[in-house]
Amino acid sequence: MNGIAQELLAAWDEGRIVPSLAARHPGFNWDDAYAVSGELIQLRRARGEKTVGRKIGFTNRNIWPQYGATSPIWHPIYNRTVIYANNGKANLALAKSSQPLIEPEIAFKLRAAVPVNCNDPVEILHAIEWYAPSFEIVCCHFADWKCTPAEFAADFSLHWRLVVGTPVAVDEENLRTLAKQLSECAVTLSKNGVVMDRGKGSNALDHPALALAFLANILAKQPAFDSLAAGEIITTGTLTAALPIKTGETWQSRYEALPGVDGITLEFTQ
Repeated sequence: MNGIAQELLAAWDEGRIVPSLAARHPGFNWDDAYAVSGELIQLRRARGEKTVGRKIGFTNRNIWPQYGATSPIWHPIYNRTVIYANNGKANLALAKSSQPLIEPEIAFKLRAAVPVNCNDPVEILHAIEWYAPSFEIVCCHFADWKCTPAEFAADFSLHWRLVVGTPVAVDEENLRTLAKQLSECAVTLSKNGVVMDRGKGSNALDHPALALAFLANILAKQPAFDSLAAGEIITTGTLTAALPIKTGETWQSRYEALPGVDGITLEFTQ
């Protein structure tokens, strides 16, 4: 799988399309995809990049039919792919991106490992240090976003950049209330002041904390990868449709009924 990983990393670096893996490698499956993912991690670490957390993709089942998705997917995020907004604002150049889309999400920072086989959002929140609004910019290196679910996973699980907004510390005394707020919060996604879509926290696998449960559970079955650990940043999947972006646009997220979270304004520059 190293050859495939090198091909995909070159495509990621250059922002270009590659031919279908499934067509060239009949039977390319989930195990193959995560084998490629493991090779990609080693290649990126070898050139000095550090893994600082994970992205979880396709947690919003509403968009599965559009992409032919059948399951959530994951991949690390890296010190070179994470950007922190300043007072809720950030700029990002789209050079060398490939068919980029924007996704408003909820990100967490872990204070401890997420328990395996736990489906209680309140219990999972004990492992969270803070939550924050985030924008993930996702890219696909297959033409027209047409590929198999396994190819999506192999292709960095579509991760390109993550923009993290202002963090809000988790109040250990009010986890039950916070769990309800994270599920029920509403998000509005706007472009140049015009509302493009709306979503809610429960669009991420019924609850953003349950996206963390998915990740902990799948990693328990993938011993080749590092387990979740304190300090990691985890973004939990889009709460709206993923929408195309281009240079010169300004996008904004707004969150309602989630205390302390005001959203992010993101300008795409040359």
